[in-house]
Amino acid sequence: MMNTEVIEIAGLSVELVRKPIKNLHIGVYPPAGRVRVAAPPAISEDAVRVAVVTRLGWIKKKQREFEGQARQPQRLYVSGETHFVFGKPLRLLVQPNGKSRCAIQPDASDRLTMAVPEGSTTDQKAHWMATWYRSQLRTKAAPRIAKWSDRLGVAMPRWGIRQMKTKWGSCNPEKGLVWLNLDLAKKPLAALDYVILHELAHFVSPRHDELFLNTLDRNMPGWRQIRSELNALPLSD
Repeated sequence: MMNTEVIEIAGLSVELVRKPIKNLHIGVYPPAGRVRVAAPPAISEDAVRVAVVTRLGWIKKKQREFEGQARQPQRLYVSGETHFVFGKPLRLLVQPNGKSRCAIQPDASDRLTMAVPEGSTTDQKAHWMATWYRSQLRTKAAPRIAKWSDRLGVAMPRWGIRQMKTKWGSCNPEKGLVWLNLDLAKKPLAALDYVILHELAHFVSPRHDELFLNTLDRNMPGWRQIRSELNALPLSD
């Protein structure tokens, strides 16, 4: 069972989550640089405060990185907008189709055509676009999950896609479950491969320990560069 509270440490608002884990973990998350500490119940609040103060320089550095990181402009789903599909920028062309459904199709001229019913609202177009992105991501992710599962020698997981604000992926090795961030449909395919490998490497080791890092190094030597490039890409608000 988890217990969450917010405490002030060195001028920072810190989300403290008590959960049944072995070690304390400090995380800084986009888009606003939210600070979250996950700690086992046995660690005192004073010990948590010391841990945060000790890593204050790193926390501030991560927050500055997020402040300088690009944000995707507000989407209106009108002709002329640029939308990314697996890292490729496509110019949106919205066309009325007189039907009750939406059809989205990229073409060879770097254009993304979105045929929508007359009078469609921005919210409706956003929903249709998200549904289309989900189908594209599912198509690209399925063979990659099978490939990396086989290469690492782990059982093929159950997996799904969800919108996540702070993580590119997550997993639960005990339940054999992997989640992918829907926004990966907008990022380069190398990033998708990295995130899938990262999550499945936790099926080899649940911690970010030497075994986990060796698994990444052995199977994707350039993973650190890919991770850096992924985290530098625009964030969805």
